[in-house]
Amino acid sequence: MPHRSIAVLLAAALVIALPALAEDSTPTAGGSPAPAPGRAPDPTIAAQLKQLGYEYEVDQDGDYRLLMGFNDSPRSQIVFIRSATESYGKYRIREIWSYAYQSSGDALPALVANRLLEASNQLILGSWVKQGNHAVYVAKIPADARAEALGDALDAAASSADDMELELAADINTDEF
Repeated sequence: MPHRSIAVLLAAALVIALPALAEDSTPTAGGSPAPAPGRAPDPTIAAQLKQLGYEYEVDQDGDYRLLMGFNDSPRSQIVFIRSATESYGKYRIREIWSYAYQSSGDALPALVANRLLEASNQLILGSWVKQGNHAVYVAKIPADARAEALGDALDAAASSADDMELELAADINTDEF
């Protein structure tokens, strides 16, 4: 009987706590909570992007949004750099991500999901994740990476995501992301 009382108390605590937890738990490409709206952008990233000669915008979450072009191609790709960082033990990690595919339903089609897994196996920097009904390329680099490493991650995100977008597109003449 005492175990039943504990279970009832735990269930009641969850009912009370879950709505509050859900308010700030919008997942990002890496599955971690998104920064609160109006978060200040990381000024280190702005300095590095200036050093690299990139133009950018800052979105409402304080993340950096870049429109990356390609040599000898009319195509472009949107890439985001998260201002918020994640920690694992002593590591501080920054995510760079770029969308490549949007499913018409909540789930990615099996053929698309399997293709993304195969592609992830070939990638050196980054991998594919599912965010909602999108396939997103995510590179995770040290939060204190130098500008050159950030530039490499941006290039990897833009080229990998644009290549996959082109491969999975129903119409190869579209450039949605």
